[in-house]
Amino acid sequence: MPINIDPQLPARSVLEQENIFVMCRDRAQQQDIRPLRIAILNLMPTKIETETQLLRLLSNTPLQVDIELVQMATHESKNTAKEHLLQFYKTFHDIKHQRFDGMIITGAPVEHLPFEQVDYWPELCDILAWTKTHVWSTFHICWGAQAGLYYHYGIDKQPLPGKCSGVFAHDVADPTHPLLRGLDDPFLLPHSRHTTVTREDIAAVSALQLLSVSPVAGVSLVCDHAGRQFFATGHAEYDRDTLALEYARDLQRGLDATLPCHYYPDNNPALPPQMTWRAAAHLLFSNWLNFCVYQQTPFDLSAL
Repeated sequence: MPINIDPQLPARSVLEQENIFVMCRDRAQQQDIRPLRIAILNLMPTKIETETQLLRLLSNTPLQVDIELVQMATHESKNTAKEHLLQFYKTFHDIKHQRFDGMIITGAPVEHLPFEQVDYWPELCDILAWTKTHVWSTFHICWGAQAGLYYHYGIDKQPLPGKCSGVFAHDVADPTHPLLRGLDDPFLLPHSRHTTVTREDIAAVSALQLLSVSPVAGVSLVCDHAGRQFFATGHAEYDRDTLALEYARDLQRGLDATLPCHYYPDNNPALPPQMTWRAAAHLLFSNWLNFCVYQQTPFDLSAL
């Protein structure tokens, strides 16, 4: 079954070119089925690229998924056309009285700031509190994961001596957990961040479980024991060239750019990068949708 999106969303043509089954909402409404309702809180500046990446992964499932794109009302996006945001995005005010089977909270390029200094932090706190009563399962990504761990459990992010950028191997800490079902041990995922959360801080919180860790990149996947909150410090959703584009951007800005590890053949940025995490990324999101959302969420969302 497909994802249900607005027929004019730019991601539609991209996904259809990749032979991914996308159904427009008019047709979906004619089917006698309750699709999963998934909200995506997109905090990334490159919103169109990010929404396309996530929709690609959410489509790799036999479940029908209805997508709601959400932006922050207290932050003005400078990298995405206002017309796109007005046409395709809602704000928290628009959805706060609704209930969702799942929600994805993306990363954001604000790692250098303490959480409380991020301009939309109060609004994000309201959303994180709301997810506990209006969303069955929430999947936090990168800075979104650090923000979620800080808000829910008081775990602060820690600065790294240099940027963690590249594709890293991750060990499976609990092979019986539904989120990790079918994943190789080790499996590969990209990371791109300047901060981290420590294994010791995760272990000190009894409500949390460490699902996977990288010997180099550190903590990768964490969840609560109820299976309602998931935290991914990496970027399974990244395209083949995302790390390359970030590296080129940092070079152009004159920053101390870090060559992504285990990404270019022979570590040569003149060669096309390899995409070695595609299967793991699709399986990770399929497992979340199937085992952690669909198999657990109430049919009647008012029962949340």
